Amino acid sequence: MRLSVEQRGDVCIVRVEEAKLTYPVLSSFFGAVRRLIDAGARKLVIDLEPVAFIDSPSIGCLLDIHRLLEDREGTVKLAGLQPRVQTMLFISGLQRVLGIQPKADDALAVIGVPPAQARTPMVSVTC
Repeated sequence: MRLSVEQRGDVCIVRVEEAKLTYPVLSSFFGAVRRLIDAGARKLVIDLEPVAFIDSPSIGCLLDIHRLLEDREGTVKLAGLQPRVQTMLFISGLQRVLGIQPKADDALAVIGVPPAQARTPMVSVTC
């Protein structure tokens, strides 16, 4: 699983760098996000721009991330959805639970990070 993490203010942006977010990379993705949450991250933006395909376990994983953060008074937003991924999330009704924005910067604005916020260098992670 390839993903990168960028800190922008108090928000972690997790950029998925895979075309499919399905088994077998799904458990690695969840583990990486879980480690961020366990380390104290409370505001996440998950940028799915390169992801062209997800399945029902992926949707369950995104809901698990939402629940983990909700239990810790945090939030998660999704960004950069390809049409097929967006359709899957809308069919499942997930758009009512998670904020979905066209781009990561839009999601940051919704969370309250000003556009001029200094960027922290991105860290690439392979899980």
